[in-house]
Amino acid sequence: QVQLQESGPGLVKSSQTLALTCSVSGASITTNYYWSWVRQPPGKGLEWIGYMHYSAGAWYSPSLRSRASIDRDTSRNQFTLQLNSVTLEDTAVYYCARFGVAYGMDIWGKGTLVTVSS
Repeated sequence: QVQLQESGPGLVKSSQTLALTCSVSGASITTNYYWSWVRQPPGKGLEWIGYMHYSAGAWYSPSLRSRASIDRDTSRNQFTLQLNSVTLEDTAVYYCARFGVAYGMDIWGKGTLVTVSS
């Protein structure tokens, strides 16, 4: 059974860097999937941040490309998100998810709330 679990600080100050980790169990991140980050601000819909493939690289939402970075740690079977220069608008529940071309976003973590304070 594949499971994803987000972890990281729940509170980040404005202008600082948000850093989250997604720990994957039951599958290797070196398989042919795109390991994704998605967020949902309070009262709004889901927003795709980006995803990475272990051998092909990473892709980002145009609106976040300048501030986001997704990386991997294959020895720990984890992938990470860094979002620089956060503002109050980056307050959201952040999810990691697995995306397969044939299946879409088929497995999600439970999500973690990150609040940006002024």
